[in-house]
Order: sequence, then C-alpha cells, then structure tokens
Amino acid sequence: MIVMLILQTYLKDIYRTVNGLLKTALGPPPGSTTSLSPVHDLTFRLESVKCLVIIIKSMGVWMDQQLRIGEFGVRNTSDNDSVVECNTSLGGDEGSLPDFELHQEAISDHSTATLEQRRAYKLELQKGISLFNRKPSKGIEFLISNKKIDGTPEAVALFLKNTSGLNETVIGDYLGERDDFSLKVMHAYVDSFNFDGRDFGEAIRFFLRGFRLPGEAQKIDRIMEKFAERYCKCNPNSFTSADTAYVLAYSVIMLNTDAHNSMVKDKMSKADFIRNNRGIDDGKDLPEEYLGALYDQIVKNEIKMKADTSVPQSKQTNSVNRLLGLDGILNLVWKQTEEKPLGANGALIRHIQDQFKAKAGKSESTYYAVADAAILRFMVEVCWGPMLAAFSVTLDQSDDKAATNHCLQGFRHAVHVTAVMGMQTQRDAFVTTVAKFTYLHCAADMKQKNVDAVKATIAIAIEDGNYLQDAWEHILTTLSRFEHLQLLGEGAPSDASFLSGSNIETEDKSVRSSFTSLKKKGTLQNPIVMAVVRGSSYDSTSLGVNTSGLVTPEQINSFISNLNLLEQIGNFELNHIFAHSQRLNSEAIVAFVKALCKVSMSELQSPTDPRVFSLTKIVEVAHYNMNRIRLVWSRIWNVLSDFFVSVGLSENLSVAIFVMDSLRQLSMKFLEREELANYNFQNEFLRPFVIVMQKSNSVEIRELIVRCLSQMILSRVDNVKSGWKSVFMALTAAAADERKNIVLLAFETMEKIVREYFPYITETETVTFTDCVRCLITFTNSRFNSDVSLNAIAFLRFCAVKLAEGGLICSRENADDDSSIQVKEATADGHTLMDKDENASYWIPLLSGLSSLTSDPRLAIRKSALEVLFNILKDHGHLFSHSFWITVINSVIFPVFKFVRDKKENNDQSSPASIFSHPEPSTWDSETSSVATRCLIDLFVNFFPVMRAQLTEVVSLLAGLFRNPSQGSASTGVSALMHLVGDLGCMLTEDEWSCIFLSLKETSASMLPGFLKLIRIMDRIDVPNVAQSYSYSYDDGETLSNNGTTENYEDDNLQTAGYIVSRMKTHISMQLLIMQVTTDLYNMHQDLLKASSVKIVLEIFSQTMSHAHQLSSEMGLHLKLQRACSILEISDPPVVHFENESYQNILNLLHHLLTSNPSLSDEMGIEARLFLICEEIIEIYLKCSRLEEGKPEKAVVHWILPLNSGVKEELGARTSLLVSALRVLSEVDKDCFRKYASRLFPLLVELVRCEHSSREVQPVLSNLFQTCVGPIIIKV
Repeated sequence: MIVMLILQTYLKDIYRTVNGLLKTALGPPPGSTTSLSPVHDLTFRLESVKCLVIIIKSMGVWMDQQLRIGEFGVRNTSDNDSVVECNTSLGGDEGSLPDFELHQEAISDHSTATLEQRRAYKLELQKGISLFNRKPSKGIEFLISNKKIDGTPEAVALFLKNTSGLNETVIGDYLGERDDFSLKVMHAYVDSFNFDGRDFGEAIRFFLRGFRLPGEAQKIDRIMEKFAERYCKCNPNSFTSADTAYVLAYSVIMLNTDAHNSMVKDKMSKADFIRNNRGIDDGKDLPEEYLGALYDQIVKNEIKMKADTSVPQSKQTNSVNRLLGLDGILNLVWKQTEEKPLGANGALIRHIQDQFKAKAGKSESTYYAVADAAILRFMVEVCWGPMLAAFSVTLDQSDDKAATNHCLQGFRHAVHVTAVMGMQTQRDAFVTTVAKFTYLHCAADMKQKNVDAVKATIAIAIEDGNYLQDAWEHILTTLSRFEHLQLLGEGAPSDASFLSGSNIETEDKSVRSSFTSLKKKGTLQNPIVMAVVRGSSYDSTSLGVNTSGLVTPEQINSFISNLNLLEQIGNFELNHIFAHSQRLNSEAIVAFVKALCKVSMSELQSPTDPRVFSLTKIVEVAHYNMNRIRLVWSRIWNVLSDFFVSVGLSENLSVAIFVMDSLRQLSMKFLEREELANYNFQNEFLRPFVIVMQKSNSVEIRELIVRCLSQMILSRVDNVKSGWKSVFMALTAAAADERKNIVLLAFETMEKIVREYFPYITETETVTFTDCVRCLITFTNSRFNSDVSLNAIAFLRFCAVKLAEGGLICSRENADDDSSIQVKEATADGHTLMDKDENASYWIPLLSGLSSLTSDPRLAIRKSALEVLFNILKDHGHLFSHSFWITVINSVIFPVFKFVRDKKENNDQSSPASIFSHPEPSTWDSETSSVATRCLIDLFVNFFPVMRAQLTEVVSLLAGLFRNPSQGSASTGVSALMHLVGDLGCMLTEDEWSCIFLSLKETSASMLPGFLKLIRIMDRIDVPNVAQSYSYSYDDGETLSNNGTTENYEDDNLQTAGYIVSRMKTHISMQLLIMQVTTDLYNMHQDLLKASSVKIVLEIFSQTMSHAHQLSSEMGLHLKLQRACSILEISDPPVVHFENESYQNILNLLHHLLTSNPSLSDEMGIEARLFLICEEIIEIYLKCSRLEEGKPEKAVVHWILPLNSGVKEELGARTSLLVSALRVLSEVDKDCFRKYASRLFPLLVELVRCEHSSREVQPVLSNLFQTCVGPIIIKV
C-alpha cells in the first residue's frame, strides 16, 4: 500500500509540474486579466516551452544511457553493417584436430630432407599462420605463393579445417567475406562436411566446432545459407527446400541464446518454439514431434558460446543478445507482429515496486535511484498530453522563430522517447501533429515555421527511423507532397502527362508552359494550378481534390512565395531518407517499405493527378536493401510482391506498364546474385510476373511480361536457378493466351531457352524440368498455329535427346566443380547415372506429357506425339533400368491405350437406359489406333527381355481391340497380335504361351455377361408380326390417331430390337474373330505349344461353342428377332453361322489332336470328346429337320410332310458341318468307332430317314455305313 502511494505521489508531482508549465505556455485564458506586460507574457510562455523541451530531452538522454543506444548504434545502424562486439564461437565439442599435411612433396621427400630444410619449412609455415591470424587474405596469399598450399578453393578449405594454430575468429571472418575467392573457399569448406543421416541440431553443432561465427550479420547469413544448402543435399528428404533449413538454423541459434543466456529471464517454452516456427516449411508446419525433440536437444545440451576474453563481461552479454542483429531479426524469423513495449510485463513492475518497498521505511529525504528505463514509460504516459498541447498550440499561434524552433525540438525529443519506448499511440500523435504543421496540403498558407516543420520531419525520419513503425506513413506522405510542390515550382511536367491517355495531352502541355512561368506571372487561372493553390485537408489522398471555385491573385502570389521557401530544402535531404533506409534495422525496413507501398498506392490511385514519386523510390529502396540477409529481404519482398501485383493489375495501362518495367529493373539487379541449390528466392522474386500474367486483362501488359522475362533470362541465364519455375509458369500462361502474337512471342522465347540453355534447366531442381515439359505441352494445345504445336512436340524430343546425351550429367558435374569436394568424387559416367531411378524424375514428366498428347483431338498432333513418344523409348530405352521400364509401361504406355478400356466399359452397357445413350466419340480413329499399336509392338519386340513381364498386359490390350465394333480397330488388334507372336514365337516360354491364350479366353468370356443381360431385354418386349405392324400404320391410307400411344410403344420396342440385333451381330463377329485368331496361332505354332496351352485353346473353343449353342436354342428370341428384322428390313443375325463355325473349329482341333498327337490325345481324353461333339452335331441337324421332336412312344406315323423353305435353308447352312462330322467319323480308327457305335447308330439311321436339302449328305453317310458300320454288322 505504501509503495503504491509513493508511486502515485511521484507521478502526481510530475503531472503538476508539466501541467503548470502547460498553463504558462498557453498564457492567460481569454477574457482574464493579468498584470504581466505583453513582453513578459511572451517571455514566460517561451520559458515554459523551453522547460517542457528540457524535460522531454532529459528523459530521452537518460533513456539512451540506460538502453546504451549510442554504444551499440541501434538508432543509426542496421543488421546490414552491424558488427557484434564480441566474436562468439559455437563449438560444443572440443577436441584436437590433426595437423593439415601442407606440402605433400616435402613430406614425400622426408627421408632425404635435411633437418635444416625441415626447420625452414616449419618456420615459413608458422609465419604464414601468424600472418593469417592478423590479415587472413594476406596469409593465404603468402602460403599459396610459397607453395605451402595449392591455390584451389578446396585446398584452402582443407587447410582452414584441419590446421592447428589458426585463430577460430579469423577463420569465421575469412569464410564470411564476399569476394569471389573467399566465397568459393567457404563453399568448399561447407561442402567438405558430410551431414548425411545427422540430426539437424547435431549437424549445426558439428559444423560450428571449427570456427567462430563472425560478428557481421551479412557474413553469418552467407555461411548459414550455404550450410542449409549442404544439409539438404546430404539429406534430400529432410525439408521441402533449403529455405526451411535456413530459417530453422537461425531459430536454433536464437533458441540456444535464449535458453543458455543468464540475462534472459523469460525463457522460451517448447510451445513457444513450435509456434514460432509454424509455416516455415514452404507454408506448411514441421512435425511438432520433430521441433519438440530439437528443442529438448538444444536446451539440454548447449551449443556453447565462447566470448572473446578481451571484451568486458557486460558488453559480452549485450553483444550475445544482439548476435546477427537478434533484436530485429528475431521477430522476422518468428514472424512476431505484436509489439511488446519495454516494461510492460508484470515482472518488471514488481521489480520496481520491490525497490520502493525496500526503502519505504527510511527517511522521506531518501533519493530513489532507478536504473531501469521502463519507469520512464509511466512518466511519459502522465505528461505526454500536456506536452503535445503546449507544443501544438505554441507552434500554431506563434510565428516567433525561437518559440517555433523550441516546439519542433520538443516534438523531435518526444517522438524519440515514445518511439523507443514502444508507445505507439503517443508516437503517432506527435508524428501526425508535426506532419500536419508542415502545411504541405495547403501550400498557399505556408510560413517559415511550416518549412521548419518539414525539416523536423526529415530529422525525425533519419534519427528515429528504427522505431517509427506505422508512423512512417505520415512521414512518407509528407515527403510525397513536398516533392509534388517542388516539381510544380520547377515547372516540370506532371506525372499524369505520362500516365494518362492522349485526350489530356494538349491540356497538359498548356499547364506545363504555365508552370514554367509560374514564378514570373502574378496570376494564373488554370484548373490544375487552382486546385493545388486551393489545397485540401491533411487526410486527402492527393492535393486539390476539391477543384471547385476560383483563387485570387493574392493566393497565387502567396503560393509562389511559399514555393521559394521550400527551396531551403534540397533534393539531397529528401533523397537522404531513402538512401538511409539501408541503415534501418530489420523490423524498421519492413515497416518502412509497407508504408512506402501504401503511400505509392495512394499516389497512383489519384483520380486527378496520379504520380509515381513513391513508386520510383520503392525501386530505389529495393535496390539499396537488396544485399540484406535473406531472412530480412524475403520479408521485404513479400510486401513489395503484393504491391507490384496489385498495381500491375491496375486499370490504368500506363501505370501498370511503368510498374512492370520497374519490376523488370529490380529483377535484373536481383538476378546478378548467385543462388544456391534447393533455395526458392528467385522463384518468389519473379512470382509477381506470373500472377499478373495469369490475371491481367491487358494484352499490352501480358506481352510486356513475356518480353521482360525473355530479356531477363537470356541476359542472366548463368545465375537463374529457382527462377526457372516462375519463367515457365509465365510462359505456360502465355502459351494458353487468347492472342496469337503473345503465343508466338512466348514460343520464340521458349525455343531459345530449350535450344541454347537446356543444361541450365536440368542442373536445378527436378520440378524445373517438369515445368519446362508442362510449358511445351501447353504450346502443343495452341489453336492458332499448328506449326507451334508440332514444333513443341519436336522440342520435347529434343529434350529427351539432351537428357540421353548426358546434358543433365554434364551440367551437374560442372556445377559441382567449383563448390563440391565429396560430391564431385561420386560423379559417374552418363550411362551409369542414367540407369539410376533418381533420374526417372526427369524422364517421367517428359514421357507422360507425350502420352497425354496422344488423346489430342487433332489428328496431326496425335500422330506426331505417338511417333515421338515411341521413338524416344526405342532410341533411348537401352538406358533405362528394369524397374524404370515397369514404371514407363504402367504410367506412360498403357495410358495411351486408355480408349481400349473405355470401349470395354461402353460395350458392357446393357441396361435399357444405356441402350440409347451415346458415349462421347473417341478422339482416336482407325489410323491412329493402327499407328499406336504398331509402335507398341515394335517397342515390345525390341525390348522384350526387359518388358517380357508385361506380356500378359500387352496381349490383353491387343485383345481388347477385338471388342471395338469398328472393323479397322479389330483388324489392327489381329494383325498386331499376329506380328507380336510371329516375332517372339521361338522365345516364348510355356507359361507365356498360356498367358497369350488365357488373354484371348478372358477377352471372349468378358463379353458374355453383358451380352446375355442385353438378350434378356428381348424377353420383356413384344414385337408385332408383319401383318399387325402394317395394320397399325395403314387403314385406307390414313393413320389411326386413336392408336397413337400404341404406335409409339411399338416403335420403341422395334428400336430396342433393332439395337439388340446390331449388338448381336457385333458380338458374334467378335467371338468369331477371337476363334479365328486362336486357330491361326495354333496352326502356325503348334510345334511350340505344350499341353497346358492346347488345353486353353480347347477351353476357348468349348466356351464359344457352348455360348453359340445356347444362343441358337433360344427359339422364342429368334422368332422375335426375325419379325423385327422383317419389319425393319435388316438382315437376321448370323446365329446359325456362329454355331456352325464354333463346332467346326473344335471338331477340326480335336480331330487333328487325335490323329497327329496320340500321346497328348490320350492324356487329354480327346477321343471321347471328339465323338461327343460329333453326336451333338448330328443331333442339332436332326432337330432342325423336326424329326427329333418328342412323340408318344406308340404313335404311328402315317405320313411325313415336306419341309418348308425356312427349314430347308437352315438345313442347307448346317449341311457342311454335318458332312465334316461324318467324314471325321469315317476317318477315325475302326476300333475307336466300334466303342461308340451303339450311341451313333440310332442317329445315323435317323439321318437316313430324314429329308436333306443338299445332296452332299447321302454320299458321305453311305460311305460311313460301308466303311464303319457295315464291318461291325458283318462281324457281329
């Protein structure tokens, strides 16, 4: 309680003092009397203002002393050039390292060297080491010139890594240098480490044990950037990109500082560490378990920091806290957006209260000394309001130069204190007030004090830029308005003359001429000038928005004189703020760029006077700060990228063109920097081009982007790495553009890239080559010019040739020559590397892209893609491994024939709803199908040893062509299968022959279920006979209207029946085709077939024969189909022919097996099956003759009616099959016939009794009785 009373009393005293000075500074209230003379009153007011200025100034001085702002240069330094005052070393594991073998020749001659020579050698070496520890570059030059080490970066790197006696601090400084040779040494040094399989935290610890991190943030950034690249190369599956490892490396170092620095009271928890690292893996989160384990590892086992003993301990602690510019970079790495003011935490307040409490019992005259700057916050919160009022009122009411200068000084000190203390509201209030007092928004009313306010604003920006944050917007708005007025005074043309259309060009010329003589003339009644002279409110986005009304000559003259006042401030002061931006710290530069973009957006969106001042400054600021560390620059570019995209999509074409050209300039500068592998900086930098290219409605902008990218890439191709992704994405968007000139321009650029710079594409990430292929494929879809499409396909083949020639391998070797020690040793020859599956990632996108093009609706593109695809496989397939071939077959070749599977699904449609649905027509025609199938068979035959495992799939695919109703596709499948088997017959194994015939069997069987379901539909419909059909249609020449519904029903039934007839014909032709192919294969290669294959052939024939016989037995179905065909005037389905052919094929096969291969015949029971088939053939014939119908056992036949024409016709169709069966029976062994004679004799007798439509039966039947039946009877 006592503590709070003391604190309240203390603050009340401050408030009374400041408030009293405020009242004095404002003078007596209006209407009151005073005994002071006017001179004394002004003196009192001025002295009161002085006192307030002294108070706020003393606060600032004391604050600077406590925070040591001057000592560490926080106000005017940045992470760019800040040098940490102690050189810390992160080396957890101490151990002796073996001495570097410096001179191999001297060592090899050790046996002959004299003691004096060895002593001289060591002295010279020690001299070089000593010189290196003082001046590293000189030391390296000395050692190289005296041939103590080789002059290669690799040799120097090994010297630094393995030599004892070198100063670890100097090693770190040398590795961080940016000159070319030192940079190569650093790359070689990092590449000499093998992080394969190491945990990330242990990898950092292992890496940092040999040197101390340098104090300069830029040097640390270069080292950690290379470390991240090397770690990802050794552990390619660890992170999405090296950017993740780069950011995580900073997080680990900062966590180590936070966890093991005794000055850090509030330690970071595991949850904080995980939360701070969210989204660093390319927008995704790393696993919490991984981050948690990393946290535990660092917290439990410190990466020890060895501070230089020559630096005082107090400075060491503060320097460690500012390692890498920790005070600013920490928030950027962990993306902390909330400002945490000094002293705002409860622990600090409790500490202050404890100080009061400890001394509360002592005398009232005790002086309480507080060393913590946080106490100042309470004082400022009490007195900032009165101070703001005093300075504002005095500055507004007084024109006295001394008084206004004191007020402006007070504003500067107040901004400094509130900004450093993190008091955002108070800071913005002071900054806004000073900005308003510049009167730049109404220049006609300006005075000298307003010009001084402009000077004060510039001073605030330079002195306290690191702490202004959001207040930068007010300062930059002030600078924008100042520059605008300055240009008006100089008579320069307005930006609108360049950013507007030709409709105002004439008017702008008159305005320009008027401005030129503005200071000479006394009056000028021009609308634009009047608007500027009239002014506007401070919050207006541009000057002179309200253009109504006239201005007087006096206002014009006042405006001219005020323009003369502004000449006190030159361009140097104005530009100094932007040039000074490179000295802002990490957080400040991001806030500065955000504010500058916001002001620039306001300028460009002005409806009356768009300007580009801030836009040009954005380009300058980006140029100044491009060399910042990657972490900071990426945050800056995130802001700039959104800005460029937003403005690039502006409806004002001139503004958009200006912005895109500015982006091009920055990109050209940025691409001068080399990018390491696995990083994504260039891609992020060029992404605005892609977004604008995809979203812009302006043809001019899209064309400009293509030209900009072409210029950038072709002039900076050596340095382009991840930027290729954005380039190809933009060109892909251009390839799909609606304007022909853009497509042709983009393809011209793409052609040059592929022809001349292909190795640069393949030396980066795999996805880069994928993007290149995707871009070329998009060009193949161009509808403007077929030449572009065909040339794009040709370039795809060109890419394949380059890959096969080793362009990929050569580029990797070249890339590793300068930077890698171990990787270079692992490089193998082209053929060996081509066989590695890791290179499949380059081939698969290319081959898959061509595979997808084979379904293009354009015939020329389809054929070209097919030929190129299979030519690539045929020419370069010998480079592929067996596992890669399997991938190619499944993901590239088989998808080409997807149409075969689609047709299978369509052919299986059997529901009534699907009968009249029309599937989308396939883009393939018979010609394309023929080309594709021929290419497939040629490829399969050439690479049969590798591809033979896929024989079943290939044969199934060819057999699938049989399902195609098109005669061309079916014949293509037949010829392809015959070609395949003909070329490979002697190489096929028994199992492979079985696979071929099984595929045919499965193809035949797969058609049956759907077809039978379709046939069953006929059972549910009624087909009228011919007489009924005509009666529905005609009645004395008129249609029966009352039977309209019935007619529609009958028409639907007839249409359904017609469809079923068509499907039945197709089905029968497919089944016959499969039988024919099977028969041909058997006849051509019967000597190579084993029992298993023959058995499958028999199963095919038996399956088809059973199906044909079942179909033929459906008498009701046949009657309906005959009536439907008669009405529709179409031919009947060849059911009888189908049955005859199926029986004929199996009859021939069984007879051949029985006569030519007795052993196999006995094994398979061919004899019994042959006689059974013959019996079935005779029974079918007899049934057709209507003599085999069931009758009463004792019925007496009095007469036999002659056969009608239909039966005679069917008997005629079946005669040839019967004759074949009878001949087979007559040719079999007599003993065999004797075994089955008792079953055959009744059937043969019935054949004698029945009527025949052909005379071929009697001779054969007679011969059978004479040769086979007669001998049996005689013998009996």
